[in-house]
Amino acid sequence: MSETVLLVGGGGREHAIARALGDSDADLYACAGNRNPGIAALAEEFETLETTNPKAVVAYAEEVGATLAVVGPEGPLAAGVADALEGAGVYAFGPNEAEARIETDKAYQRRFMREHDVPGCPDFETFDDMEAACEYIDEYDGDLAVKPAGLTGGKGVRVTGDQVTKEEAKEYLRDSEYDRVVLEERLVGEEFTVQGFVANGDLRVTPAVQDHKRAYEGDEGPNTGGMGSYSDAGLALPFMTDEDYREAVEVLKATVGALDDYKGVLYGQFMLTAEGVKVVEFNARFGDPEAMNTLPVLNTDFLDVLVAAREGEALPELSFAPKATVCKYAVPEGYPTDPEAGAKVEISADNAGDALLFYASVDEREDGIYTTTSRAFAVVGVADTITDAEEIAEDALAVAGDEGLDVRHDIGKPDLVQQRIDHVASLRGE
Repeated sequence: MSETVLLVGGGGREHAIARALGDSDADLYACAGNRNPGIAALAEEFETLETTNPKAVVAYAEEVGATLAVVGPEGPLAAGVADALEGAGVYAFGPNEAEARIETDKAYQRRFMREHDVPGCPDFETFDDMEAACEYIDEYDGDLAVKPAGLTGGKGVRVTGDQVTKEEAKEYLRDSEYDRVVLEERLVGEEFTVQGFVANGDLRVTPAVQDHKRAYEGDEGPNTGGMGSYSDAGLALPFMTDEDYREAVEVLKATVGALDDYKGVLYGQFMLTAEGVKVVEFNARFGDPEAMNTLPVLNTDFLDVLVAAREGEALPELSFAPKATVCKYAVPEGYPTDPEAGAKVEISADNAGDALLFYASVDEREDGIYTTTSRAFAVVGVADTITDAEEIAEDALAVAGDEGLDVRHDIGKPDLVQQRIDHVASLRGE
C-alpha cells in the first residue's frame, strides 16, 4: 500500500527527512511557514501555513489524505500538532505535547531525570524567582549553566566561567523576562549527540554526531542554532570509545523506559566528561544539523520505520553505510547577532559536486534564491573518512562563494578533530 506522508516543517532538518523519504513508496506532501525549494522539489505539493496552528495542519492533512505525518521542528510539537493529527486519525511520528515537555520544559526535564533515576543528570536547581536564582549563583561553589526553562532555539543558555562572569549571569537573569530558569553545574568536556527512533517501547539508535554551536571558527562567538556537524564511519566519534557510546545509549534506554508511549525521535545531547557521560539536554525531534549527518547514511527505509511505528510493530533494526559525514552551514553575514539578508545563493543541486545540498531558510524569487536572516543552506560531504568528507563539503562551498555568507570552515578539519581527541585524553589524564 502506498502511503501519503505529510512533513511538517521547512528547515534543513526537514529537507533531510524529505530526501530520506524520496525513494520510498510514498507520496510526500509538506507544509511550513517558509517555502523550502529543496522540499518543494521532492514533494507532490508544498503548502505555506503556520505550523504551530494545529487546526491549520490538520485541515491540510485531511485535504491531502495523509496516512502518516512527520513533525520536524519543536514549535509544532510544543503547540500540540501531533496530538491534533492523532485526534484526526493521522499517525504522527512525533511526541504529543505532554511528552514533548522532555524538550520544551527544561525544569521538567531535570526533575524527570531525578525522579526516574535516569543516569547522567548533573546537579541542578530550578527557580521561578530571579532574585533567588541570583543568590544561588553567588552561593554556588563552581560555575553554572543558566538555562531558561522554555524553548530558546539553542541560544538562551549562558555559562559562567566560559561565556559570562557570575555578575553578567545575574544581570542576564534580572534583565530577562523568563518565568522559570534552571541552574545546573557547568559540564566540562566534549559534547556529542545520539538520536534515536522511538515507538512501541523500542529504541533504535543512530551514529553519534558532534555539532558546533559557536558562530565563529575556533569555537568563538555567540551560540547559534548550529553551524555544522560531523560523524564518523562507525557509531562513535574519534574522541569517544565504544563504551562511551554505549553509556549514552543506556541513558536513552532509561529515558524511553520512563516515558509512557513516547513516539518519534529522542535526541540526547551529551557531554563526555572526566566522570563519564552526562546529559546536557534532551530534544524531542531530529537535530538540525544532525539529521543531515545521520539520514543520508541510513540504509534502512525510513518509511518502514514510520509504518512499523503506526502498526504497533517492532521497529526495524537500523543499518547505516560505514561512511563519515561533514555538514557545514552557510549563514548570512553577521549571523546570529546582526544578519544581513538578500545575498544570492549561487549553489544548487546541479553544481554542488559530490556534496549533498540542503536548503534551510531561503527566499525563492523569480531570478533565483536569496538568503534571509536565518541559516541559509548546508552542504554535506559523505566519504570513507571525516577528512575526505570535509573536503567534499569545502569543494561545494567554493562553488557557493563567500559573497554575503559566513561559514565555519574549521568544522571537520583534522586539526579541530585532533583538538577534541586531545581534550578528552587530557580530561582522562592520559
